Amino acid sequence: MFYSMGISSSALTAQRLRLDVISSNMANVDTTREKLVDGEWQPYRRKMVVMQPNENSFSSALDKAVNAKSGNRTPAGVKVSRIVEDQTPFKSVYDPDHPDADENGFVYQPNVDPLREMVDMISATRSYEANVTVLNSTKAMLMKSLDIGK
Repeated sequence: MFYSMGISSSALTAQRLRLDVISSNMANVDTTREKLVDGEWQPYRRKMVVMQPNENSFSSALDKAVNAKSGNRTPAGVKVSRIVEDQTPFKSVYDPDHPDADENGFVYQPNVDPLREMVDMISATRSYEANVTVLNSTKAMLMKSLDIGK
């Protein structure tokens, strides 16, 4: 009965984490010193959320559907498998007065593109809103089914 609510709640959790990572990327769009690598400071590196389905194969989905009659059904949905760093090269900007400029006057900027982050944020927000709608629809159907029993 609450299977679809579990699916929606897993998606809400994943999209919320995705929004948190996007906001971290946007906050660090100008951070030229994030961590020390091999004795040198490195700019902030864009992070991305990698999601995967909770059910890895058709056979596992079929097994769960068969076991649903006995009450052993766990929600499918999605899960965050990991958060990875974007390996695209840093942007170099000529600014010899910057404290992080190299000997040639270039400063390495983070590989965060604010436009891409905004598009990702809109996508995550729409996915979140869609799952809230599914959750509310499921709740309304369950409430109507309780009214039928009266």
